Amino acid sequence: MTDDPQIATRSETDTLMHAEAAEASAAVRRLIAANGDTLAALGARLRAAPPAVVVTCARGSSDHAATYGKYLIETLVGVPVASAAPSVASVYEASVTSPAMLCIAISQSGRSPDLLASVAAQKAAGAHVVALVNDTTSPLAEAADTLVPLMAGPEKSVAATKSYITALAALALLAAEWAGDDTLKAAVRTLPDRLAQAWSCDWSAGREALVDATNLFVIGRGFGLAIAQEAALKLKETCALHAEGFSAAEVRHGPMEIVDAGFPLIAFATSDSAGDGVREAAAEFTTRSARVLLADAKGGGTLPALADHPAIEPILMIQSFYRMANALSVARGLNPDAPRHLSKVTRTL
Repeated sequence: MTDDPQIATRSETDTLMHAEAAEASAAVRRLIAANGDTLAALGARLRAAPPAVVVTCARGSSDHAATYGKYLIETLVGVPVASAAPSVASVYEASVTSPAMLCIAISQSGRSPDLLASVAAQKAAGAHVVALVNDTTSPLAEAADTLVPLMAGPEKSVAATKSYITALAALALLAAEWAGDDTLKAAVRTLPDRLAQAWSCDWSAGREALVDATNLFVIGRGFGLAIAQEAALKLKETCALHAEGFSAAEVRHGPMEIVDAGFPLIAFATSDSAGDGVREAAAEFTTRSARVLLADAKGGGTLPALADHPAIEPILMIQSFYRMANALSVARGLNPDAPRHLSKVTRTL
């Protein structure tokens, strides 16, 4: 807990993180309006001439969004997706000899040197660069062949929230257009209203269970793996809480060994078969008397979760999580807007 009286008396609704995360619904509405035609045209282009492989370029929360995009593209379209290692271009100065044909770069600021070097290497090899970026004046935006502004608006809290959600929404719409999936396209169109509902879900049980925690696991699978990774990062950033994100399939290997009575777990279970794997893992944790916080789109979990298209459910869950993480940070006597050792733009080389 902090000795700073201003932080100690802060309300959870007084933070920038709370205000900005609450804007996700409006931000996604702007994203769809601004990029609907662009993504429809890109989807038609990709259907006519599918790339052999897609390469994503991102770090941090944006790389978690790229994981979500990987599952969408590989399941809906069948094209392999690989994550570029930015240091290959920025540190080793290696060139790309096989063009990906499609490079998806994701960034809030669009200014990190290693990200830009990686994108430049892909473009030099002949890849078509799609940039999902919040700052349309950035070098990444200028380098794009197809620019997709995230339309999140100013985000002053160090913890990215609405820009992450808009990146997920953009990837969902891109994949839906590429696959010609009318069901998913319709689900994306309803996402702004559903996000508003997700923001109202009561996750106070999570705050109460984790206020004195020191370590925990966060698990998901399939479309939900990306938000497990993101939630673990946010718990580190905003709550100074050691959290590790795992696939529900991987957590049963080495990580399960350290789980004993009272060990906390957040589990994100979608309504599809991947979610079944999460529910099975959560049940196994329960037999070890772990403290399981289950967000289950099929209902009955500790944390309320909205049912929707399985690809959309993780976006709704992370919106509910953000509100809880902000409240947990304040309850632990911290300032979620300004973590001690972090800055808003990370300029890695």
